Amino acid sequence: MQSLDLDVLENALAWRRAGRRAWLVTVARTFGASPRPPGSLLAMRDDGILVGSVSGGCIEDDLVARRGEFTGRVPRFVSYGVTGEEARRFGLPCGGKLEVVVEPEIPTADLEALLAHIASGDVVAREVDLATGAWSFAGALPTDECERSESRFTSIHGPRWRMLVIGASEIAHYLAQIATTVGYRVLVCDPREEYRLAWRIPGTAFVEGMPDDAVLAIEPDGHTVVLAVSHDPKLDDMALLEALKSKAFYVGAVGSKRTSAERRKRLAAFDLSAREVARLRGPVGLSIGSRTPPEIAVAILADLIATRNGVMLERSSEPASRLRA
Repeated sequence: MQSLDLDVLENALAWRRAGRRAWLVTVARTFGASPRPPGSLLAMRDDGILVGSVSGGCIEDDLVARRGEFTGRVPRFVSYGVTGEEARRFGLPCGGKLEVVVEPEIPTADLEALLAHIASGDVVAREVDLATGAWSFAGALPTDECERSESRFTSIHGPRWRMLVIGASEIAHYLAQIATTVGYRVLVCDPREEYRLAWRIPGTAFVEGMPDDAVLAIEPDGHTVVLAVSHDPKLDDMALLEALKSKAFYVGAVGSKRTSAERRKRLAAFDLSAREVARLRGPVGLSIGSRTPPEIAVAILADLIATRNGVMLERSSEPASRLRA
């Protein structure tokens, strides 16, 4: 779940607690090109105020204009872009169609329960009974997707991706801030007390132990990123030796080209295969001329987003990682 969707739920809860009416709108299904994927959320307040998006602005005005039609507890499905004329009217991409589920009058307790599940760091399935509008919750996997049947609609909430950051450096602070906005649950490992005490990013968690133990403890999977940014080769290498053998989909380390080449030589001297060493992204990040910690964090997250979306871009060069490990 991205921070935008979390903001939607928090605002909907605040409105309900204040005695305002609120509608929750979720993208249920898409066909062809669609501005927002299934599971995307929008909250509408009784005065037309909106938080979130289900179409990038294409159908939101229509939903606001029709909000009075949606009453009671039972959800309603609304489709857009079914015909070419309708697609042009709402500005949807050529061939794009989407179906949204509109839920009016959601009880405050349901929103509180969903946000509690998300706050725990778990991935949770929100199951909506289409006959009554009642919610129930069940455990889910990061790979699960929205589902719609004749009687039930299920959407997935919570962090779908994990990021383990080795070293609570300045780069790590900015990495953590940005990563949480694009759906990562951020974990940090740094055995150095002076760095731990200076950590100031809420919503993140420390993993105890040395870096190699931390990697093993979280059991990296295909939705896990491991980034070494401690600037201490002893700490970074410990983590990389385990991460490169794991199922983590992305393993990177900061440093110049020379530093990265030396790191690869060290790693090759251990029990890593050439293929495993080649998985290391270093210098990590896109080549955008980044120099400061926040710029380097942006370069790393940009490469992560591109990799996650299957887009191949030019990787970092010497000027993009001036801070040397």
